[in-house]
Amino acid sequence: MQLYVIRHAIAEDRRHDVSDTERALTARGRRRMRYAVAGMARLGVGFDLICHSPWLRAVETADLLQPFRPLLLSWNQKGELGTLTGADQVASPPALEGEALFCGLYANELTTRFLQRQDSHPGFFDVYRELVGQLSAGELSQPLLRTFEARLLKSAGFGLQLEHEHGTSEEIIKSAWYIYEPETGPRRSEYDESRAKELVSGEALLALKSGIIEDRHLRELKALMRKLIRYHLGGKPLNSQALFF
Repeated sequence: MQLYVIRHAIAEDRRHDVSDTERALTARGRRRMRYAVAGMARLGVGFDLICHSPWLRAVETADLLQPFRPLLLSWNQKGELGTLTGADQVASPPALEGEALFCGLYANELTTRFLQRQDSHPGFFDVYRELVGQLSAGELSQPLLRTFEARLLKSAGFGLQLEHEHGTSEEIIKSAWYIYEPETGPRRSEYDESRAKELVSGEALLALKSGIIEDRHLRELKALMRKLIRYHLGGKPLNSQALFF
C-alpha cells in the first residue's frame, strides 16, 4: 500500500465574516492543483481511495484529485442565480491515466468553452460519457477526439458540412482535395505542396463523417479541427492543449 499526504490547494485568505471551515479554493489554487494532478498522472500516480477533512478547501481539493466522478445533481433556480440542493455520486470514477486523462481534461475544457450554461443540449451528455468510457477502456485517443470534436461542434450549432462541396450539389469525392472554410464548408482545390497544410482530402472528410478514422487521416483531421475550434473560439487558446498536444 502507498499512502500520499497532500495539502489542500491555495485557498481564500482568512476573513472575519467567513468561518475558517468555509474558506474555498481560489481560481489560482484550482489551476495549480489541476496541473499537479496532470503531473502525477505522468508519473503513473493514481488514487483508489481519498480521505479528507470536511472543511471546504479540503473537499474541493479532493474533488480535483479524483476527476470525472459521475454525479447526479439537483438544484433550484430563480432568475440568474441557482442553488445546488444535492450532489450524489452514482458510479465509480473511470480509471483515466496518462494520455487518456489529458484527453479527458481537454474534452472537459472544450465542452465548457462551447456550450452555454443555460442552454439545453439533449443527448450530448451521452456523447461525453461515451468518450470517457472509451478512453478508460484504452481505445486510441486521437480518432476518439476528432469524432468528439465534430459532435460537440454540431451540438453547439457549428456542425460540419461533410456531404457536399459548398455552393454545389456535388458530393465529396474521396480522391479530391479541399480547403475547408469555417463559415461555409469544403471548397474543392487542386493539390499544391506549398499549401498542403491548408488542404484536407475528401477521404479524410468522409472518414470523419462515418466515424471510422484510420491512422492516415489523423494528421489532416487534427489540423482541420484545430483550425475550426480556433476560429469558433475567436482565437483564444485552450489551456489543456499545453498538456500534450
